[in-house]
Amino acid sequence: MTSTRTRSRNAPQGASPFAVEAGELAPDKFSDPDWTAKGEPRASVSLTGLDTLWLNTGTLCNLACASCYIESSPTNDALIYLSHAHAARFLGEAQALGTREIGFTGGEPFMNPDFVPMLQDTLERGFEALVLSNAMKPMRRHEAALLQMREQFGDRLTIRVSLDHHTQAVHEAERGPRSWDIAIDGLRWLSENGFSIAVAGRMLLGESEADERVGYARLFARHDLAIDAADPMQLVLFPEMDEDKDIAEITTACWQILGQDPADIMCANSRMVVHRKGEAEPRVAACTLIPYDPGFDMGATLDEASSEVKLNHPHCARFCVLGGASCSA
Repeated sequence: MTSTRTRSRNAPQGASPFAVEAGELAPDKFSDPDWTAKGEPRASVSLTGLDTLWLNTGTLCNLACASCYIESSPTNDALIYLSHAHAARFLGEAQALGTREIGFTGGEPFMNPDFVPMLQDTLERGFEALVLSNAMKPMRRHEAALLQMREQFGDRLTIRVSLDHHTQAVHEAERGPRSWDIAIDGLRWLSENGFSIAVAGRMLLGESEADERVGYARLFARHDLAIDAADPMQLVLFPEMDEDKDIAEITTACWQILGQDPADIMCANSRMVVHRKGEAEPRVAACTLIPYDPGFDMGATLDEASSEVKLNHPHCARFCVLGGASCSA
């Protein structure tokens, strides 16, 4: 496994408040797709059905966070803008497979010049759409189009806004100065105009999930935001990730030990389309978290991407299996 984590020179100065507290990952871990460093058979996950197809619109973003897992920034185009024409091909494939939901992530999706037509096309085809956004200026430039889509498609369009913490200080330590008020204003606009909205937060070391939900509930009440902080679909709290920090490898025996069903893991029901810089066509990655690792490239079509996924990456363990998280709605 080759680490791809780099800290953007545009990122906020200082350590991220969400840094993972662990030792460095041993080099022999996550090095073999079939066997762990201890020689135990590595766990894998079979695709049970493509419930969610993610379209990565590109890694360019108006922000450069201190610990962005995909390294989005105003200058990083490692994943180039996905075109509407390319997206349409995959939407057609997803329709044939009975996919329920199309998720859009980036980067900031609203920076992609093809994004609004892509979103309109998605909704017109009958999919539910989930858009991950920071609700800042790129989104606000498209207010008229969004209002029209809300009127036409109602709650089939959900916008999930990244708000890293329920306090301004922690959020801006991660996302940079002057990022809080603009995001709150964007959330308020979405709420006042009746959009289906959610918030994505992050688990801060030393705070329990109950603490986090109480803090967000106070924030939502203070700004009169129509979000239920107790609802895990409306307030999604993600575990922290750092592929360079130590974490246990997941073996075939772990399913029974942990009392987990592999069918509940994100790669059992989702895939992500990415267009990597230098490649002529988009490709399908196993999940939203690992767009660069060639070991998680699943092919050029959704049919090719139906093979099982070997859990050969720290994110598989920390985020999905041990963290119990999923990016989908």
